[in-house]
Amino acid sequence: MTNDEPTNSLDLAAEAVPAERESKGFWKKLKKGLLMTHTEFLERVDAAVTGRGVVDDETLEYLEESLIGTDLGVETSLELIEKLKDTVRSGEAADPVRLRQKLVDDMAILLMEVHRPAPPRDRPVVTLMVGVNGVGKTTSAAKLARWSMDRGEKVLLAAADTFRAAAVEQLSWWGERLGVDVIKQASGADPGAVVFDALQAAKARGIDHVIVDTAGRLHNKEHLMAELSKIKRVIDRQAAEWSRRTLLILDATTGQNAVSQAREFTKVVDVDGVLLAKIDGTAKGGVVVAIARDLNLPVMFLGVGESAEDLIEFRPREFAMALLG
Repeated sequence: MTNDEPTNSLDLAAEAVPAERESKGFWKKLKKGLLMTHTEFLERVDAAVTGRGVVDDETLEYLEESLIGTDLGVETSLELIEKLKDTVRSGEAADPVRLRQKLVDDMAILLMEVHRPAPPRDRPVVTLMVGVNGVGKTTSAAKLARWSMDRGEKVLLAAADTFRAAAVEQLSWWGERLGVDVIKQASGADPGAVVFDALQAAKARGIDHVIVDTAGRLHNKEHLMAELSKIKRVIDRQAAEWSRRTLLILDATTGQNAVSQAREFTKVVDVDGVLLAKIDGTAKGGVVVAIARDLNLPVMFLGVGESAEDLIEFRPREFAMALLG
């Protein structure tokens, strides 16, 4: 966005949303997933403006403290307040109602400024799911499989977390529920070999989307990172013509710890975007904004419930409206 472009309102034409995105199902899932965060956020915002007929510097100070307390991140909160100050001084947000409307617009604009990779247009696609232990990678892989199936794609799951027998069993259980084949080997097998088998099977079966579930790993564990590099080399060799992407799975319930995890992980792994899991179980959903803005890392999917259907694409404008609307 250039400096001479207006930033006090959102160009709705540029953010036109197809009718299917505004379906009742999408909004229902988004609102359900953000219920706890939405409630906490509004309570804090309302506390900052309650009883104030006009917005002044004192109101903005209270609001600044409130935003920081909602896991938006300090830098993002300060940036939003600075934008609001300019609007208040110009008289465009002189009352609490307009202030909240302006906050929705400014938050959406900040999120839309984060570079988002174009969705894969050419099939087949291989998606590598990475992250630390316990963030919900295996369940998220199943949800992504269902999301792809709903779009008419043929999906194959690869159980490349061979360190935990429970992970292979869990993915196999999801595969049975979804009617999706799972490529797996014995516990302790070479994860690269599992991925190789999965890609060969995908080519033979005309699969559109291969989703690879990997073992949880820490950025400072060299052998685990070396293993991940090997998996990516297998994908590079065996799926050179495919669309490829790496999704970092983060747990929304950890709040700012998720930001720290993402910051450290992206130092050693090339990540295309984030899938934020478990957002329905926390009031810390504001961390979505911190991840996107502070790390310039696009949030691509939100896990908004426990069922396979509870995965939605992240859309900045709708997110801001559901958070503050």
